[in-house]
Amino acid sequence: MVDLTALLTDLAAESEQLDALVAPLPAQDWARQTPAEGWTITHQIAHLAWTDHVARLAATDADAFYATLTSTPGPARLVDAGAESFLAPPHALLARWRAGRSALAADLAAVPAGDKLPWYGTRMSPTSMATARIMETWAHGEDVAEALGVTRPATGRLRHIAFLGFRTLGHSFAAHGRPVPTAAVRVELAAPTGGTWSFGPAGAADRVTGPALDFCLLVTRRRHRADLALVATGPVADGWLDVAQAFAGPPGTGRAPQATADTGTPS
Repeated sequence: MVDLTALLTDLAAESEQLDALVAPLPAQDWARQTPAEGWTITHQIAHLAWTDHVARLAATDADAFYATLTSTPGPARLVDAGAESFLAPPHALLARWRAGRSALAADLAAVPAGDKLPWYGTRMSPTSMATARIMETWAHGEDVAEALGVTRPATGRLRHIAFLGFRTLGHSFAAHGRPVPTAAVRVELAAPTGGTWSFGPAGAADRVTGPALDFCLLVTRRRHRADLALVATGPVADGWLDVAQAFAGPPGTGRAPQATADTGTPS
């Protein structure tokens, strides 16, 4: 069982790493295009601020959260519309993002034990919500870093994203309209801090192995499997690498192989 306090500490660290990357940028750099088609750096931070906002509603006012579902333009436009609604000049956006993520941490810590929070197509425990926020912050941080030509160091916080990626195997197939497999998959990843992160039964015939960073890039749909050093053994594992996604909602187009580089839709 993952400790919520430890998760929130890692979420704060992931957010602060991205904050340190964007805070010094001149205003014109916030307008840089990122790999997500049509999204600038401003859109990326606005998306995080908006998602923190709706996560706070889920943690504190379920009725208000459900009201957002009827006031949005539908699933296909939900993510774009959310980011657009939070667009603001950099200094104002930064202040809103900082205040919102701090408030969300306090709200998640205050959720009564055993309660589940409403979310898009599912319900989540506070620990699952915190894990999802780490995943989102890291993934959109990757988009920002790529726009700036920066390579960020991989940290032990990737374990949360790798675990979420493993846990969402069934969702990944369902989100792409494919039957959810019943066969178990073993995942063994080389951790950036040394050692191996393993998920799933050791005796599973279907397996995925490779660097943890590559697996996280795959399940956040930031890289095509052809550009990653991941090895799939067995039909379920192989099919999973085509559809893996750790986030809720539509999969988007994903990223094309770098040899035929194309942009993907944000998530």
